[in-house]
Amino acid sequence: MQLSSRRNWSQETLALKLPVVSPKETGFLTFEKRAMMLLAAKTALAAGLCYWLAKLAGLQDGYWGSISAIIVLQSNVGSTVTASRDRLIGTLIGAAYGAAFSFLGVGIWPYLAAVIVSMMTCSLLGLKNSSRLAGVTVTILMLVHRSGSNWTMPAHRVLEVLLGIVVALGISTLVLPSRARMRLRDGLTQEYLLMGALFAAILEGFRGKPAENLTQLWKDVDETVAANGQLLDEARNEPSGGPASLEGLSMLHQFGLELGDLLNALGLAVKDSSDDQYAARLEPELGRLAADIHRGFQYVAGCIHRWRFDEAPTGLMLEDDITAMKAKMAEIQPASLDFPQSEILRVYAVQLHLKQLARLLRSSRIETNRAVG
Repeated sequence: MQLSSRRNWSQETLALKLPVVSPKETGFLTFEKRAMMLLAAKTALAAGLCYWLAKLAGLQDGYWGSISAIIVLQSNVGSTVTASRDRLIGTLIGAAYGAAFSFLGVGIWPYLAAVIVSMMTCSLLGLKNSSRLAGVTVTILMLVHRSGSNWTMPAHRVLEVLLGIVVALGISTLVLPSRARMRLRDGLTQEYLLMGALFAAILEGFRGKPAENLTQLWKDVDETVAANGQLLDEARNEPSGGPASLEGLSMLHQFGLELGDLLNALGLAVKDSSDDQYAARLEPELGRLAADIHRGFQYVAGCIHRWRFDEAPTGLMLEDDITAMKAKMAEIQPASLDFPQSEILRVYAVQLHLKQLARLLRSSRIETNRAVG
């Protein structure tokens, strides 16, 4: 790829970027501050409501309901459901073992045995996030002395925690709810835009000087993919419905992982390619394919942003670009003996990865459209 050609397609596609806010921009920080203020207000509302209801119901320690509500109420509905599930299971297991081991008497050994057994039970059941909560429940039941039978305090403890969970879920769902799947849709939009920018930065190093922001782009992409994976797990716990289907979001996340692997392979392929001359013979087909892949990343990001995948992109002919690239490779093959083998192998690897990226981008839109209807 000639340097001038590379610059042309890079500048051409910059105009196609969507108005998605970067995490480093002031607007995004303002949004985060508003979200934190809203979460604080909702948490205070849930805690106060729990305490009032506990006193109304005559529970021994109504503040435990407030504590549970504060712990489980998260920034979105999906993560609140996850935290509530872990909290409730850990409390039930801890309450059961705390009550059972309290019949062995008051002392350090029954207490330690109850903590070990309750946490091991959670681990054996695959409930890693519930194990510490089970240990906390055992501690409260066996070390904080109250009047009544060995089962009275565990029952009150479970009721208080259940009250906190129900109130937190109600507040999270009904009061200005934030859906994990909606945040994931925005996150996936950002992910595909960042991968498009990363793709452009990688090709800056093909027969030219590597892009200065390449390392930062890799970091941004990795962090965004990891955050989207966590949001996907939280979205699976949310009630169905809304403009973004879970199946479509899962599919786009998987396509993103595969595209990331291809970008990593492309980055390895263009390494040490600043003096290559064989690649220049692939112009203009190579530059056209690269430009359309860049546009493809942005187009898919736009589809996610609008949640519309049924409209084929105008003027974006990735399959035609692939066909033209194959024909060009066959045309220049007789002259390959005049160039170093390392350059030839590098060009074959680069064009192979470009074709795979083009096909995967095309499939991401078509397959997602089939999934979401």
